[in-house]
Amino acid sequence: MTCWPRTASPCSPGGVAETPEQAEAIAREIGTTVVVKAQVKTGGRGKAGGVKLAEDAEDARARAQDILGLDIKGHITHRVMVAQASDIAEEYYFSYLLDRANRTFLAMASVEGGMEIEQLAVERPEALARIPVDATTGVDTAKATEIVDAAGFPAEVRDQVIAIAVQLWDTFAKEDATLVEVNPLAKAPDGTVLALDAKVSLDDNARFRHPQHEELEDSASADPLEAAAKEKDLNYVKLDGEVGIIGNGAGLVMSTLDVVAYAGEEFGGVKPANFLDIGGGASAEVMANGLHIILSDPAVKSVFVNVFGGITACDAVANGIVHALQILGDEATKPLVVRLDGNNVEEGRRILAEANHPLVTLVDTMDGAARRAAELAA
Repeated sequence: MTCWPRTASPCSPGGVAETPEQAEAIAREIGTTVVVKAQVKTGGRGKAGGVKLAEDAEDARARAQDILGLDIKGHITHRVMVAQASDIAEEYYFSYLLDRANRTFLAMASVEGGMEIEQLAVERPEALARIPVDATTGVDTAKATEIVDAAGFPAEVRDQVIAIAVQLWDTFAKEDATLVEVNPLAKAPDGTVLALDAKVSLDDNARFRHPQHEELEDSASADPLEAAAKEKDLNYVKLDGEVGIIGNGAGLVMSTLDVVAYAGEEFGGVKPANFLDIGGGASAEVMANGLHIILSDPAVKSVFVNVFGGITACDAVANGIVHALQILGDEATKPLVVRLDGNNVEEGRRILAEANHPLVTLVDTMDGAARRAAELAA
């Protein structure tokens, strides 16, 4: 029973359970008071009843029974962490994350842990140390010392936190993480510093290097459409809206979400139903896979296909749409608004016009297409 498979940072004994019986077994092995914590991808677990103390193994089973299946901010609890309870003298905060804005990594640390770090950053920004970390040099003892001293950690825990900072960076780098956050990093009454709770975000782009990460994934909590899209290697994110979105390139798709949301205000607040980037290729198979995922969403009332022809020309995209509709057959039942621009756009528009599919509306401009898609969805 460990807190993370590949780090030596000090933590309380514990394990993950998917059933009350497993929780009871873990608590029995620990042999003392435990805390049972919902494992969901959101904060506010304690306030929602997702964190409970248990005096013994039988109590742990009952608390796990209470928490498993609990809805916390729309996230259903399928797993709980059962860990040895610890008395806390002081709570600290420590994290490494990818700083996209400044194109570097960032260490953040504070001697005021336990609360929402976003709240602390707004209310008392001076209490949160922010130290850039060069990816080529990382965090050694000297860099860790700089971070710890900038945060003002007490002298009696300074050396322990420096050692933990080095270990956490080792985990961050070796696991290809974009976030490793420990909150609270707690001092026990005997002076020992423990990582009591943590959040880790892993870079999916590095998944091929870490096949062992699959065992950490809670597949039961995944959106079924996102899971189906992942199997097809599609960059898809489910949203709460009515207009399905297909585009080529993340920037274009993000812009499409904005124009659809703006156009939808005219029609009672119609919104985008998803993010779907089919990338540079728009073959019939890729287009069919994308349309299949989007049309499987019962909330979708219309689909906006927004493609800028670059490496893949518009005529190839148009042929992909025509062939995709042939592949889908009767499955395609919702109107498609298509906007093409860029390389070979006239030929692409000609292909779609000649196909004359009853579900397809061809619109020349992005704003016009967004408005038409929102109108059809309404």
